[in-house]
Amino acid sequence: MKKGRWDLSRRSFIKVAGLSCGYALVGARMARESVAAVLDLVGLRQQSVYGADANPKIYALRKSQENPMVKKLYAKDGFLAEGPCGHHSHTLLHTHYKDKSMFIKALKKKGIELAM
Repeated sequence: MKKGRWDLSRRSFIKVAGLSCGYALVGARMARESVAAVLDLVGLRQQSVYGADANPKIYALRKSQENPMVKKLYAKDGFLAEGPCGHHSHTLLHTHYKDKSMFIKALKKKGIELAM
């Protein structure tokens, strides 16, 4: 019988299986610890953002409708006097979707690789 690359004796198999399990356990523990560290950082970040947002000295204007510039825009004599749902504000502030899949297909057909 010809010995292949992966022909292992029973003892070798047990060694390989034991090492694999050991590495898997160590890797799982490291992954769990790294996830916990990331979640701790996310929690600290949330606390600092919410704390700064609640502080009126840092953010005096917390809502856009309280901003004097926005109020001036939407005032009776303002640039967008029709209001936020008016025709003029809609044409200026909203974007339009254009399907560009045919252009991408044409580029791929020419052999151009697009980075996403």
